[in-house]
Parts: sequence; C-alpha cells; structure tokens
Amino acid sequence: MLDRLAGFVVRKRLAVLVVGLLLAVVGGVASTTLFDKLTAGGFDDPKSESSRAITALDDRFGQGLPNLTLLVTSKGGVDDPSVTAAGTELTRKLGREPGVANVSSYWTTGKAPQLRGKSGHKALIMGTVTGDDTTSQKRVAALADRYEGSRDGLEVKFGGYTKFQRELLEQGQKDATTGETVAIPITLVALVFIFGSAVAAALPLAVALVAMMLTMGLTWILASVTTVGSLAASVVTLLGLGLAIDYSLLMVSRYREELRSGLTPQDAIRATLTSAGRTVTFSALTVAVSSLAMAWFPLQAVRSMGYAGALTALLSGASSLIVLPALLALLGDRIEKGRVFRRRRPATAATGPEAAGRSVESGFWHRLATTVMRRPVPIVTIVTAFLLLLGAPFLGINLGMPDERVMPASSSARQVADTVRAEFDSSEQNALQVVAPEGGGDRAAVGAYAQRLSELPHVAAVRTATGAYAEGRQAAPPDQRYARFASGDAVYFSVVPETASADDADRLVGEIRSTKAPFETLVGGAAATNHDAAAALEKWLPYALGTVLLTMLVLLFLVTGSVMLPFLALVLSALSLTATFGALVWVFQDGHLAGLFGDFTPTGNIAATIPVMLFGLAFGLAMDYQVFLLSRMREEYELTGSPTAAVAQGLERTGRIVTAAAVAISVVFLAFTVSGISLVKAYGVGLPLAVLMDATLIRGAVLPAAMRLGGRATWWAPAALRRLHDRYGLREEPAAPAPKRDGDRALTG
Repeated sequence: MLDRLAGFVVRKRLAVLVVGLLLAVVGGVASTTLFDKLTAGGFDDPKSESSRAITALDDRFGQGLPNLTLLVTSKGGVDDPSVTAAGTELTRKLGREPGVANVSSYWTTGKAPQLRGKSGHKALIMGTVTGDDTTSQKRVAALADRYEGSRDGLEVKFGGYTKFQRELLEQGQKDATTGETVAIPITLVALVFIFGSAVAAALPLAVALVAMMLTMGLTWILASVTTVGSLAASVVTLLGLGLAIDYSLLMVSRYREELRSGLTPQDAIRATLTSAGRTVTFSALTVAVSSLAMAWFPLQAVRSMGYAGALTALLSGASSLIVLPALLALLGDRIEKGRVFRRRRPATAATGPEAAGRSVESGFWHRLATTVMRRPVPIVTIVTAFLLLLGAPFLGINLGMPDERVMPASSSARQVADTVRAEFDSSEQNALQVVAPEGGGDRAAVGAYAQRLSELPHVAAVRTATGAYAEGRQAAPPDQRYARFASGDAVYFSVVPETASADDADRLVGEIRSTKAPFETLVGGAAATNHDAAAALEKWLPYALGTVLLTMLVLLFLVTGSVMLPFLALVLSALSLTATFGALVWVFQDGHLAGLFGDFTPTGNIAATIPVMLFGLAFGLAMDYQVFLLSRMREEYELTGSPTAAVAQGLERTGRIVTAAAVAISVVFLAFTVSGISLVKAYGVGLPLAVLMDATLIRGAVLPAAMRLGGRATWWAPAALRRLHDRYGLREEPAAPAPKRDGDRALTG
C-alpha cells in the first residue's frame, strides 16, 4: 500500500501539494472562529446524580446554581447610606438583565453577614446566568463589559464559575498563539542543527503547519456537531506541531540516507515510505489509540482532549506520508540546499560490509548497548530504582477538581475567588442542594429530614420550606423567605457546610447521600459535581486502561512478532511515566520549583483530570519511541539471528534520529509552560519528561538490559502466531527498486 502511495505521490506531486495547501487554508480559515465554538466547561459527569439535581432544580423551581459573583468595593464602607443605595440599585438593575436570574446581594438580603467582607469595605452580589455553557459565557462577557469597573462610587469586579469558564476559554486561545510563537523559531534552530541544512530543516515545520491547520479544520467541524472543550485547541496546536515534526524528521532523515546510498529521488521516496513510512503509520496509530481511550470517560473536557489527540496523531501521520513525499519529489536532491555547516557523514553512509561493520560497532549507542548488556542486572536495578524514586511523590497525590486557581493572578475570576476565600464566610456560597422532585407536600417529613441533615458533622445550617435548622433543632420558623424552597409537590434543601474546606465538603456529599430520606433525593452543588466527576474517572479508568493495553499488545506483536516483547514494552513505557507523575505532584501539588514555570499557585491538590489526560498523551508518546526502536531491532534480528547484535545494532541505527526527535518534540512541549493555565503547564512539564526518560534511560539502559536477560526468549512466539505475523506483521524493508546495501538497511543516519 505504501509503495503504491509513493508511486501516486511522485506522479501527482503538484496536484497533491495544491490539494493539501487548499485544505490547509480552508482549515486555517475555519480555525479563526474555532474558539467561538469551544466551551470551557466539561469537568462534570452529565449523567451523574449531581447533574440530575441541577436539572431538577431548574425544571421544578426555575433556579440554577449561583454561577455569577460580583465583588463590590467601596472606600466609604458597604454600610454607608449612599453605598447602600447604589448597591441596591446595581442589584436590581442586574436582576432585570435578560438571561440573569436569582440576583441577590448584601443590601437586598437584609445585610446578610456572609455577603459582607471582614473589613467592611467589600460586599457580594450573587446571581445565576442562565443558558448552556456557550450562551452563559457570552452573556457574562457582555455583562462584564457594561458593569465592571467604577460606577456610582463602587468598584465592581466580576467573578464566579461562568466568568471563570469565559476567561479559561480566552486564556486558552491566547496560550495557543503564544505557544506557537515560542515553539516554532526554537524548533527551527534545533532542526537546522540536526540536519545542517536550512531546506531540510524547514520541511518538518512546513508539514507541521499543514497538519495543524487540517486538524483545526476538522476540530471546527467536530465542535459544530458536539461539545468540544477549549483545552482541545492546546492539544491540536502543540501536540500537532510536535508529532508532525517527529514524523517528518524521521522521514526526511531516511530520505537523505537513501539519496546518499545512490538511489534516484523517486526511488528514495519509495524506499522511505516503505520503510520509515511503516514506522510512522504504526506510531500514529499508537498515539491515536492512547488518546481515544479517553473517550471512555464521560467528562467532556477529557473526551475532547482524547478526540483532539487522536485527530492530531492521524493527520500528523497522514501529512508526513502524503504531503512530505510530494515536497521531497518536488525538491529532489535539492534538499541539501542551504547548508549551514558540514556534518561528519553518519555511520550508515559507509559502503562495504567491513566499513559498515566497523562504523556501526564504533558508534556511541552501540558501545552503550554493549556495555549495558555486559552488566544487565545491576544496571536495570539501579535505573529502575532511580525512576521509582522520582515517581515516589505520586504516592502522596491529593486529587481535586480545577477551580479559579488554575488561572493566572491577573484573572478577574481568580481575584474575586481569592478575595472571597480570604475575607468572606464562603461556606454559604458552597451550599449543597438536596432536591426532592416528589414528596415535598408532607411538611412533617420535610422538617424531620431537614433536622436529621442538620445533625451531620460539618453542617452549619439547613434551609428548606419549613424553616432553618441547625444542630438537630429548628433555628427559624417558616416564613416568606423560605417559600422559594417549595414548588407543588417538590422541595429542596440548602445544606450549608461548616467550613469552606473542599475535603469536608466532599465528605459531606457522601454523608448526605447515606442519610435516610422519606422521599427520593438528588444531591447537587459544586462539591457534589466534583465528587461525581472524580467517581466517574475512577469508574471508567479500568476500561480506558484495558483498551490501551489490549490494543498496544496487538500492535506491538505485529511490529515484533514476539509474545514477550509487547508486554516488556508496555511495562517499560509505564516505567518511563513514573518521573512524569512524580514531578506532577512535587511541582504542581507541593509547589517545589514552582517559580521556574511562571505565574501559578500550588493548591495542595491535583485536578483529577490531569493524571488521566497526561497518561493518555504521554503513554502514547512513550510507545511511539518503543515502536521506532523495536521495529529496527526486529529487522536486525532477522538479518543476524543474534539477540545481542540485534539490540546493539538496532539501537545504534536508531540512536541519533530518535534522540533528535525526542529533543525536537520536547522543545515543542516545553512551550506549554508559557501558558497562563496551570492545567496546561502540567503538560508542558510532564510530556517532555516522559519523552526524554523513554528516549534515554529506558531506551539506552533498561530495554537493552532486559532484552539481554531474556535472550532468544524475547523473540519467541508459538508457531501459529509466527504464521500470523508472517502474513500480517509489519516490517521495514526497502522497496523493490532499492538495491540491497550490504547489511545496512538503517532507519536513519
């Protein structure tokens, strides 16, 4: 198939480039409005009890959860008569805005103490912006434009969950542009150093830009028919740039090698596609499968990143297999133009069996593999212990859900949230809603249940249609203030936690759900949403892992023809992630070296979505390099029949290019750290660590040592599976016109 593709691309190179360019332009144009279609939400389980509670609250009571907070500051104090008049008028005016409901403030609730700051100079206005995520985010942006700032002696600042969502979306768009601006020039310099030629260095970047624009276009289509989270754009931008460069670097290196061996440009393209092209195909599939495994999770933010990762991997691979060969066919041997400096001819360019043997055996990676295989037990023990030590902080992980603190200090939503935490009794704003869609007509049962809820640990008060309750007794009789808690046969309860602690609120969710009720109840609220989201991640994690592991075992068997090697590769790829997850906790939870990564605040926990999404992306990338290496080792094993020679020669022939690819893609991923969103910074630290650990310690030490210990058994497969691999397995082998090169069929120089 790849041989036929090579022939088609060479014959129709101009048509392929024109079509590819047109599609990229269309995708680029569509991407200019992509962020209008993305949403910053998606961190909840839409089928959970908490989501059903929110729906019932809206359907039966016409109320949504408070998602809008205005912080009002006055130098004269919030109890000043003129400030009271201005604050009351602001509250009423905001309440008359379309799409805004349930607006109340310090001044319209009889000066409720929980809405007044400790200093007496700040007060809160609370409300609900109605509509879906996209609609509510646009409404809050328009409201902020009109109300935020100085007015009638008041300083008004917007916050709340909907404002947070809007700023998350806007910051994501800004970060995508900044990331490209930082990554592209640095990567170009690295590629010039790797290739020594400006023309050769420009090709991976050109293909990466095409792949990114195509992926943006398809993401735009996807966002037009379903909900796509805003973080997907960061995945498309930086993962697309990294993978396309990774794959193109491999292809260009192989093409230059084939030219040096004496092939014509046309035959060199065929040889490149039927050798390196197979590896690219397989590698793109591994990343896509790892990403798609995230589709098991019901959280839209996670699923969106999974879809984006799969699209990015497949289109990066396709661009490298179609657009890049067309460019190579157009350039021919002019790919060496723009030579910046001369490099020593790589080992695989030597001719003759003796010259090739000497050059390969004298290479750094060959010497390293040989040294490791002489002492496999101590080396594999030391390196494994070192990686596990780096991963040890992960044992102390404290999972949570993202809030305004993932934003930079300049964020309005972040500033309001920080002020509320510091100066207000924020427990009222963290109240849980317990909704009973039926049975509320029995006021005695309602009162008895509210009384039981008020006896729970960490509960400060319970308010419902029959009054207010605290510490197991009625604290206030029913009056007009509590009428809103009932609607026909439905009733709901507002359960105010004793503290603003997220851990206490999470425990309280479980305690309420365990409390016997005289009617069916649904527990909602921010803490319940976070509780259910974490439970959904835990529930579906085994399915996602199972999908990844099973698919990888099949794919790796097709690459290696071995029963043992696929399991070994999975274990080693997982081992390479230990440093990533250890750093995740050490830096982003505990705050060590936080200053190196810009403006972010360690919160003492890690958003539960980060390890899941980071695993999906990083595991696929780690397997990427395993495929590069094992496919080459398989070829060497078939040539030599020696397990040790296969390891040493396979490592030598892939060493330079895999290292270069790891460096290039790590440079791209490090651009994630310029993001103002700490969620995205975590990828900027974690992904390069995973790639570099896999490309150095795993590839250079643990894998050779493990394969030496396994010997020929690492390549064993029963007869039936050997026949299956002979028929369907993938091997790197030159196309028919390419002459055999004295045992030197290297993947790279």
